[in-house]
Amino acid sequence: MGCREKPEKFNGLNVNMGNLSRLSHAKSRSISPESYTGEKGKGGMATLKEGTEANAARELGQGWKVNPDIFIKPGETFTLAEIEGEGAIQHIWMTPSCDYRLIILKIYWDGETSPSVEVPVGDFFAAGWGRGFEPRIQSLAVCVNPGSGFNSYWQMPFRKKCKIEMQNLDTVTACLYYQVDYTLTDVPDDEAYFHAQFNRVHAIPDKEVYTIVNNIKGKGQYVGTYIAHGAYKQGWWGEGEIKFYMDGDTDFPTICGTGEEDYFCGSYGYNEVEDKNGVVNYTPFSSPYTGFYYFKDDDKTSFATKVGEYRWHITDPIRFENDLKVTIQCLGWQSGGRYLPLQDDLASVAYWYQVEPHNPFPKLLDPKELVIKKVNP
Repeated sequence: MGCREKPEKFNGLNVNMGNLSRLSHAKSRSISPESYTGEKGKGGMATLKEGTEANAARELGQGWKVNPDIFIKPGETFTLAEIEGEGAIQHIWMTPSCDYRLIILKIYWDGETSPSVEVPVGDFFAAGWGRGFEPRIQSLAVCVNPGSGFNSYWQMPFRKKCKIEMQNLDTVTACLYYQVDYTLTDVPDDEAYFHAQFNRVHAIPDKEVYTIVNNIKGKGQYVGTYIAHGAYKQGWWGEGEIKFYMDGDTDFPTICGTGEEDYFCGSYGYNEVEDKNGVVNYTPFSSPYTGFYYFKDDDKTSFATKVGEYRWHITDPIRFENDLKVTIQCLGWQSGGRYLPLQDDLASVAYWYQVEPHNPFPKLLDPKELVIKKVNP
């Protein structure tokens, strides 16, 4: 009988139900306000002299939830985590108390000076419509749980260092509870770095195409899209095609979708139905790879409908060798069965992995252009 080769030792990454029983040399660590460094045996050591919730714990003392949260003053940037070594982030949980568009999540890999992730915190977690408009999302990559429990399960490998920051662009202090769960382990050579970039246009100029992301340079694979679509008028808004221009494409893309709700894996207007008052209703859904939710008009904005859509390319990543650009049209219907270019409000997050270095992101919008407008353009 021939000798059977032993399987390669498991490094603790890419965990799933099929390999959950396999042991590894990976070390589990976690960073939160109760353990800023993630060091072994150093959690929950805050004293009543320094803890943010010292008053609540005053009769119990050290070890009794003395420092569970942080406060970020206006204009400040707080370092949530700074990890030395080799490994991967496997889960991030947080619940911010602030304007979700004005507190910016930034992540840097291996000592880089330009962030690989720069996204308003709500949009990063597919909850772009702000406090009071949190969806319920039950997907593999992102979960949003009652009331504002934001969770990311994107695997984010690093080889030398990881730094996570939160920047407060608001004029008021932000409160944040958070936890970053990671492992220290060997990272294979073919593991690329996680990236996420935000964009927003209010409102789309007439007959122009919205750009989700542009000027990605390097080898990688696109793994997800989130869109917050603010529709200003009653009626259908989701006929526009998404297009992926890769590796030298110019006028025409390699991948072209057939409609907005088609790309997000719905169909026929998400079961669009008008009620007796002429108000449009849809059928929301949340699945492991795709989802759609909406909010009807409210007294704080002039949108007829506020829409959220996500698609994670977990089993079908869009691979590119040198470059990538992603756009989507904004279309409805008008008389005579004709398409109607719309001037809606679109905000988006593009998620992808690529080799470093990456092309620096465009400058983030001014705070007044980030916040959700209260009147029509």
